[in-house]
Amino acid sequence: MGTLLSFKEKRREKQLTYERKMLREISLTEIKKTILNYFNEFFQSRTISKAAIEEGCIDFAVEAFLLGAKFSRFGYYGESMQMVAYRCRHEEKLLTDDFFDYMLHWGKVNDDPMINESLMIACECYIQQWWKEGYTKGEKRYKLRLQ
Repeated sequence: MGTLLSFKEKRREKQLTYERKMLREISLTEIKKTILNYFNEFFQSRTISKAAIEEGCIDFAVEAFLLGAKFSRFGYYGESMQMVAYRCRHEEKLLTDDFFDYMLHWGKVNDDPMINESLMIACECYIQQWWKEGYTKGEKRYKLRLQ
């Protein structure tokens, strides 16, 4: 006889399967290019190596990508991207704040408020870009019925 799974375990298993499928859609070279586009100017004059913060940037890009892919289901069912972004604004804000704290801690950015504010804007744009990327690829998978 088969094993019994609770509803939570089955839902978690299904979520992990979907995330594994979505991770096939993301490229590590794309992530590294966006890291250079968004954060190269903040760390050019610093003695810290880019490899020290690159790993965290990759983790946060993957998290934002998966968050967008998770919420793409609502776009498939007719909501606009703006409505879906509003729906997950809390999770996205938490992710952005965590990323900003990570960049402040490991990036050793100065205490200059102007630099910190521009870093915060860069972090928000970075997370939003990867959220949108996950959203569009997830919506595409739903339309092709590949979920």
